[in-house]
Amino acid sequence: MRILITGGAGFLGSHLCEFMLAEGHEVVAMDNLLTGRVDNISHLIGQEGFTFLNYDVTNFVHVRGELDYILHFASPASPKDYLVHSIHTMKVGSLGTYHCLGLARVKQAKFFLASTSESYGDPQVHPQPESYWGNVNPIGVRGVYDEAKRFAEAMTMAYHREVGIDTRIIRIFNTYGPRMRMDDGRAIPTFISQALRDEEITIFGDGEQTRSICFVSDLVRGIYALMQAEYHEPVNVGNPSEMSMLELADRIIKISESKSELKFLPPMKDDPKIRQPDISLARDLLGWQPEIAPDEGLRRTIEWFQAEKEGGG
Repeated sequence: MRILITGGAGFLGSHLCEFMLAEGHEVVAMDNLLTGRVDNISHLIGQEGFTFLNYDVTNFVHVRGELDYILHFASPASPKDYLVHSIHTMKVGSLGTYHCLGLARVKQAKFFLASTSESYGDPQVHPQPESYWGNVNPIGVRGVYDEAKRFAEAMTMAYHREVGIDTRIIRIFNTYGPRMRMDDGRAIPTFISQALRDEEITIFGDGEQTRSICFVSDLVRGIYALMQAEYHEPVNVGNPSEMSMLELADRIIKISESKSELKFLPPMKDDPKIRQPDISLARDLLGWQPEIAPDEGLRRTIEWFQAEKEGGG
């Protein structure tokens, strides 16, 4: 296949580019480098079958030649990024999705939307199944990301129902691994970078809020499986291994053999208290479930961050 991956220079997008090339597909990566980095795909540039386009999908999107699949993964994805780039985040979810769906229509390509567990907001149902409509504050500081993704889901389904575009929607739960930015503001890179420097690990609130963390290679496998399934409504993909922020910090301190201690800060506004995917649908539909245990994934991620630190990255 010839595949367009928007957000292709980001953390997740770069892993997707790498995976698709290894599967023998031709990849066109598109990224405006707002939060993505050329370093993430530098090892792919010049490789046969790979093209990089520095472009913003909030503008009209055109790609020469045929496309079999469009994977729309462009968007700031961490609270630190989408709070700073709030308007652009909304534009990527609305205009960016609209332009990519229009391109899929012109190219008669399949369309794959990267949505998020944030569409569930601060959930009142636990764990969260795809049938749950969520509990989102639409005008809260995190609403720019949550509602952008919810709108993108609605638009994707509208294009499927009205004009027959062959669509997929994935709701991605917390994902981690190599190539995360140390300064992206999410818990795992923040905790790891602090632990490797033996600095205080900063926890917002009491640390009892939970997340379910999925290693990036498991997520990419789930994405590829969903691409090949005949299913158009949202599918949760994530690791049900739920843990508190306190437990996550403790694991990172132990694995990295850090001397760090904990420092508690005021809670973040609208920060979800719980987060765990119900992956029954992914198991039944895709035959997918995560394979990398949290401690193993954290060890690999810490080793990558350590190498980056020693290399001055």
